[in-house]
Amino acid sequence: MAATAFFARNEGTADRAVRILLGVALLYFAFSGRGVWGYIGIVPLVTGLVGSCPLYSLLGVNTCPVKR
Repeated sequence: MAATAFFARNEGTADRAVRILLGVALLYFAFSGRGVWGYIGIVPLVTGLVGSCPLYSLLGVNTCPVKR
């Protein structure tokens, strides 16, 4: 698998919005002292901002409506 295919955009708008909101919420809990597990919010936040999920690439999932 080529690196460009691995990092190709594979998240739709709704998927990205949910990931960003979930990431921010989890980081809020981590920064407010409610547990270190909230730092896992970095993963959905970054994938939502970038628009590419490596796990989606490995599984062949694509929620992005744009065909390339």
